[in-house]
Amino acid sequence: MGTTSENSKPLDGIKVIDFGGVQSVPSAAQLLAWYGADVIKIERVGVGDITRNQLRDIPDADALYFTMLNCNKRSVELNTKTPEGKAVFEKCIKWADILLENFRPGAMERMGFTWEYLQQLNPRLIYGTVKGFGENSPWAGVSAYENVAQCAGGATSTTGYWNGAPLVDGQAPGNNNGPLVSAAALGDSNTGNHLLIGVLAALFGRERTGKGQKISVSMQDAVLNLCRVKLRDQQRLERVGYLEEYPQYPNGKFGDTVPRGGNAGGGGQPGWILKCKGWETDDNAYIYCTVQEQDWGPTCEAIGKPEWATDPKYNTAKARETHMFEIFAAIEKAIADKTKYEAVAHLAKYRVPCSPVLSMKEIAEAPDLRESGTIVEVQQPKRGTFLTINPIKFSGFTPEIKAAPLLGQHTDEVLAELGYSAEEIKSLRDKKITCA
Repeated sequence: MGTTSENSKPLDGIKVIDFGGVQSVPSAAQLLAWYGADVIKIERVGVGDITRNQLRDIPDADALYFTMLNCNKRSVELNTKTPEGKAVFEKCIKWADILLENFRPGAMERMGFTWEYLQQLNPRLIYGTVKGFGENSPWAGVSAYENVAQCAGGATSTTGYWNGAPLVDGQAPGNNNGPLVSAAALGDSNTGNHLLIGVLAALFGRERTGKGQKISVSMQDAVLNLCRVKLRDQQRLERVGYLEEYPQYPNGKFGDTVPRGGNAGGGGQPGWILKCKGWETDDNAYIYCTVQEQDWGPTCEAIGKPEWATDPKYNTAKARETHMFEIFAAIEKAIADKTKYEAVAHLAKYRVPCSPVLSMKEIAEAPDLRESGTIVEVQQPKRGTFLTINPIKFSGFTPEIKAAPLLGQHTDEVLAELGYSAEEIKSLRDKKITCA
């Protein structure tokens, strides 16, 4: 790949086929595009990616679901079920460095594009594939979506309250509410990120070997990887029979599997969601606060309990285990007259780890996130502007995030680059092999 000059894009010259849909593969391909790769999105003729039409907020305009996952790409409509369409696709494969797909299990093979055949077409090709489950899974043939993957990867069983409502008057709450899925895309975009890591590693390895390789990522595996601390807890639970950082300890009972832990911290530092001024009418008037061992003394100062810093009842982590809800109640009382922003400002002065619970509206309007380039406003045909998220910052360049392509917008352009004549392009169009 060679060296890059300052402000150049690290993936300039890399050619990618996005043969995926919905979120996992498109999210990985979009990052490749942001970082300089030429990404060709292959879409069904007259239909396109299913997300173009899902949850539309503007009639006849591509949905935000699509635009937020497909910026900077070029769109080609292509019917790969026809001989002519397959021939075009084969030319794309020979052209590409990377092919990404997340079709149902066996779909690529039924089209005739086995890994062995892809290697024959292009020995340097890096082929990234996402499936719901691994090849050896009893559910290998099952299609998976976001929440299916969260359940299969262990996230859902450990998320939610084991005991009903949040902290009330310093008391741990009662009655099982069952497991919950997360709003974070643990199954979809998280799997795309795992795929991207594998693809970039393979791209780097190809510089040494000259050969491509296949990267397989299952959504179940990707979710499980983010739940590794819960797998840690399962092993600890089996050894000692309890988990001291969970709210159930020491008075509750533990079963033989990791329980739901409410808002408890997962890293050994106790934490909880606490009410702030206005919580009666504002669903997000809360902060998250962590009680950290090395800052226990300042925490006591912050909540007006300086005597707790040396009181044997509270002055060690072990002693505090039986009093955590009492401590959280004291913190909540100390911030009761403060908004969540005021509460965080107050506690931060004493080095207490905390954060306001930010709504999506607050995040969308946050000046600091706009200024840092995390929230980016993009101009989109037929829509105007929309917001997207740029989570990774580079010292050498800033991604220029451009509009998502209209369906088939670049079909003729790409076919010409692949060597098709104007007459051949017209013939493919007339036969509905390409644009409808």
